[in-house]
Amino acid sequence: MAQGHRRPKKNLRFSVLLEVLKDAFSRILDHRNPQKLNYQITDIYTAAFAMFFFQDKSLLEFQRQMENRYRLCNLTTVFGISKTPEDSQLRNVIDIHSYETILAIFKDYFSRLQRGKYLNKFQILGGRYLVTLDGSEYFSSKKLECEKCLSKEHKNGTITFLHQILQATIVHPDMKQVIPLAPEFIRNGDGGKKQDCEINAGKRLIHTIRNDHSHLPMIIVGDSLYSKAPFVNELNRLNYSYILVAKPDDHKCLYLDIEGLRQGNLLESHTTTEKNKIYIYEWSNDVYLNSSKDSPKVNFFQLTITDKSGKVTYRSAWVTDIPVTAETIEELVRAGRARWKIENECFNTLKNQGYHIDHNFGHGKKNLSESLFLINLLAFFLHQIFELSDTLYQSARATFSAKVEYWNTIRAAFRLILFNSWEDLLERINSPPELETLQRKRAQE
Repeated sequence: MAQGHRRPKKNLRFSVLLEVLKDAFSRILDHRNPQKLNYQITDIYTAAFAMFFFQDKSLLEFQRQMENRYRLCNLTTVFGISKTPEDSQLRNVIDIHSYETILAIFKDYFSRLQRGKYLNKFQILGGRYLVTLDGSEYFSSKKLECEKCLSKEHKNGTITFLHQILQATIVHPDMKQVIPLAPEFIRNGDGGKKQDCEINAGKRLIHTIRNDHSHLPMIIVGDSLYSKAPFVNELNRLNYSYILVAKPDDHKCLYLDIEGLRQGNLLESHTTTEKNKIYIYEWSNDVYLNSSKDSPKVNFFQLTITDKSGKVTYRSAWVTDIPVTAETIEELVRAGRARWKIENECFNTLKNQGYHIDHNFGHGKKNLSESLFLINLLAFFLHQIFELSDTLYQSARATFSAKVEYWNTIRAAFRLILFNSWEDLLERINSPPELETLQRKRAQE
């Protein structure tokens, strides 16, 4: 271990987290004929994970070249894979098997971070956690489709087939890292003609999260799609707090009430100035979300930012169950604006910073597309864990200004050099043998 680098707590080390993955892979019910197995199911899924972990579309091909030369490869020494599967076999096997056991890994990893107290940094508003919800498309094609695809018919008669995801992610306004929870797929699956949608997936997801984390104090953060009475009432029933965007076009009755309070000087306000910008906070507690009989009462707050001339440069409003006061308003706004963390730090990273989440690694006919998404997301999760807990990983990453260069170097080393472990690879990145030799030679001169 390089001097000054403290290993992460035992239950968050790479070897332990990898065993959690492999245990979940081993519990996938294998439908294949036991007499005709060329590759073990654990090796197949672990090989797919290794590809995503190193953000390499062609990792398996490079590893086969190394295996042919040395009869040993880093997939064996680092990931414990006994036999590297063929690409086609990997896709075929993953397509026909259920990924249900894989979903439990998200809860396991979350619990390990929680026990290690690494999640304390994410607490806000009295020890609660911001859980942002947002949907994203990660596959589309006019040719490829499967039984779970959504479909979109265009005016010219063509049809696009889609895969979409609803992701829940724990964020904090001041943290670059994000913690992904098990996602909910927006997909067809019951044989019905009516297509699934994000709000229905949201209703399923908040039940899953509450079942997985029954005592965790959470604030659901979402856009205006979710600030409707049925969803808010369900959040109240499940004992969630919430901060949800409320747009004027979606909440006309609410905004009429707010405007009436403003004209009657009954809307509370607070103004600050920072860097030539004026921040105007307005709020009112205990107002009806809409005019329906089942409308819940909510607390409304709004931020308007203007320049010195009075020109509005930003405006957004939210509804919440948390009491809004002069002491809490600024932190509530920070929490509401942290909704963009899931787009910037999660989806943007997955799509544009090496994970290739919207690349077609294989679509399949049953489970392949969704399974590969989950395995890729778990690779991202491990990287987030290391960014929070592993000083050796953090030191290696700090050597490079850009994340893409960091992973380019790791991939190059992984292809060319045989390592004893993941930590061995990071040690080489932190202290290359050539540099050590040069330093010793200079010290002798």
